Amino acid sequence: MAGTNGKQKTARDMILSMGVIILVAGFVYLFIPHDDSERGPKVVDYRVELLTARRAASYPIAAPQGLPDAWKATSVRYQGDEFEAWHLGFHDPEGEYVAIEQSTQRRPVFVDEATQGARESGKTEKIDGRTWTRYEGGRYDALVLEGTKGSTTVVTGTASFAQLTKMADALKTE
Repeated sequence: MAGTNGKQKTARDMILSMGVIILVAGFVYLFIPHDDSERGPKVVDYRVELLTARRAASYPIAAPQGLPDAWKATSVRYQGDEFEAWHLGFHDPEGEYVAIEQSTQRRPVFVDEATQGARESGKTEKIDGRTWTRYEGGRYDALVLEGTKGSTTVVTGTASFAQLTKMADALKTE
């Protein structure tokens, strides 16, 4: 049997190669540092963007004042090309997402986009003397500020209405 010896060497070589690969992989896993600790969201400083947006926008830009340090700003942007739009995103103390969205885009289109399809619930509430309408959705819930001219303000996210209300209460335009 001339062919049997060659096949046995090939199988033996393959098994030895696999063993070497497993040893190298184990060595790499043990001696290359890896961090299994849970990391929080990347925090951003939004002060410069806020000042720039407040100078450029045709409407009063809203940002929170007096929130506890447990609220972490995670995203910020101002766009003034097609229509003006301000976004400021946070992780709340419970780890949920809350965003302030403002725009001069047509109100129905903007609210639908900002709330990711949430629908008006018919409920309103007074927060810091202003009337906000509740929107409820599958992904995001929201509070939409009523009575503004030229822009729409939305506080939206995965957080509870209690947390959305805290953000809406903290919003100031100066």
